[in-house]
Amino acid sequence: MNDPASGNAALAARDLRHIWHPCTQMHDHESVPMLPIVRGEGAWLLDADGHRYLDGISSWWTNLFGHANPRIAAALADQAQRLEHVIFAGFTHEPAIELAEELVRITPPGLDRVFYADNGSAAIEVALKMSFHYWLNQGHGEKTRFIALTGSYHGETLGALSVSDVALYRKTYAPLLLTPFLTPSPDAYEGEPGESAEQTAMRRLGELRALLERHAHETCAVIVEPLVQCAGGMRMYHPAYLAGLRRLCDEFAVHFIADEIAVGFGRTGTLFACEQASVSPDFMCLSKGLTGGFLPLSAVLTRDAVYRAFYAEYGAGKAFLHSHSYTGNPLACRVALETLAIFRDEPVLARNRTLAAHLARRLEPLREHPHVADVRQTGMIAAVELVADKASRRPYPAAERRGLRVYLHGLQHGALLRPLGDVVYFMPPFVITEPEIDRLVEIAAAGIAKAVAGP
Repeated sequence: MNDPASGNAALAARDLRHIWHPCTQMHDHESVPMLPIVRGEGAWLLDADGHRYLDGISSWWTNLFGHANPRIAAALADQAQRLEHVIFAGFTHEPAIELAEELVRITPPGLDRVFYADNGSAAIEVALKMSFHYWLNQGHGEKTRFIALTGSYHGETLGALSVSDVALYRKTYAPLLLTPFLTPSPDAYEGEPGESAEQTAMRRLGELRALLERHAHETCAVIVEPLVQCAGGMRMYHPAYLAGLRRLCDEFAVHFIADEIAVGFGRTGTLFACEQASVSPDFMCLSKGLTGGFLPLSAVLTRDAVYRAFYAEYGAGKAFLHSHSYTGNPLACRVALETLAIFRDEPVLARNRTLAAHLARRLEPLREHPHVADVRQTGMIAAVELVADKASRRPYPAAERRGLRVYLHGLQHGALLRPLGDVVYFMPPFVITEPEIDRLVEIAAAGIAKAVAGP
């Protein structure tokens, strides 16, 4: 770390010479630092110059049990000496079999079939195609559309973008995308004055019903992120919406796709967000925390009735058409199994409830801040909404990039906070301690004060 050739500046220069980073205007790095990380320890990341950063966002919401978790690392090393990969068409292996069995056991009832893919966006592609193809195999080729929530985000491959409602993406890639029906989000922040979160959810269900009455005949599925619309600004809503959605999907014969890629595996307080409404979707998409942040892997769980619609003699032409080279990768499956074993062996959810309560207490004073319109929380996910005017909830002009100021302040003080626009959020690894939460909130609060001061 004392060698200038392997320090932050040298590694950043080498990076910027060749690498094009995701979700980034690369021009920003003329002033925003590129940080080379060389090691992780629990909730901390260490850069090449020896600086430490408290990972307040679980490195894009993937890390559950800490960076370089020794238990998961040992499982990975063991598997690497046995089998690294094998074609998953016509071949199988025990890690994939055991993982499928465990996923069926822990997910909501009725999800009995597991289809593997590489990442969250790929899982969404699988679910969309599988839903459409199911209806086609059932003789309903007229069902070609999907319903998504306003403000939704489900990934950045073309199908996933097609059911996302992010204005910049839709404007840019519109000629390439399907056009979904959009139904108003049950986002409690957008509720009417005096309306409870549950009342907002019920009102929005009424609007979804009206949409289904007009378009169910051409709709394959409704897709939602249960309880929290994460990349859409950590928008949160009442579980009653999920219960009502399940009823409407049954009534109008459309599928319910639950995108639990970000909200699954304990993030919302239960192992899966759908549990809080006691519902089983027709498709559940999982990724991110599935491997504890170690390796890319995703899974789509569905019902046996869906599987049966594809099960036929070869000549019937009903087989599902989707494959990836690394489908069911043994290394990723073994890591996922070890991650799920930690949930079995340790009181993870109980500990998370204690940590979430502590986080809530520490964030409470920010509710009175003159430029904070909302502090919201669901389990281990919390968000602070910055606005130019509290009374009217008028946002800051996007060009002012107030959230970026919080990010830069965080880096300067040893914390990784990466706001979504002007929404400062917290989604830390489950191994974070209460003193570390204190530190994270203190840095964020100071960053918010700095960000809203002056023009």
